[in-house]
Amino acid sequence: QVQLVESGGGLVQAGGSLRLSCVASGKIFSINDMDWYRQAPGKQRELVAAITSGGATNYADSVKGRFTVSRDNAKNTVYLQMNSLKPDDTAVYYCHAVLTYSGTYYYSHWGQGTQVTVSS
Repeated sequence: QVQLVESGGGLVQAGGSLRLSCVASGKIFSINDMDWYRQAPGKQRELVAAITSGGATNYADSVKGRFTVSRDNAKNTVYLQMNSLKPDDTAVYYCHAVLTYSGTYYYSHWGQGTQVTVSS
C-alpha cells in the first residue's frame, strides 16, 4: 500500500515563507511526476507546481517567481518552498504522485492535504 504524507503547513503572515514536504512510502518501484495542488474554499483544485523524475518543473502563473518545487528521488520526497506568501495562497495543499509498483502500470496517488493559511 502506498501512502503520501504531507507536512509543513501552518499559519503565516503575508510576506512570509513556508516549506511543504511530501514523502511517498510503501511498495514503490519508481515515481514519475510529483506535483502540488491546492484547493481553496469554494474553488476547484488547481495545479500549483509539478516536477518530473528528471527535474523538469512547471508552475502556475500565480506562483511563478515565489514558489520552488524540488524533489529527492532517493527519499521519494517532493518539496514546495513558498516565499512571499499572499492571503490568496490560503488553501489546502495536496501532494500528488504518478508511480508504479512494478514498472508496468502507473497509478495516481494523493496525499491527505495540509492546510496553509496566510493572514493579511
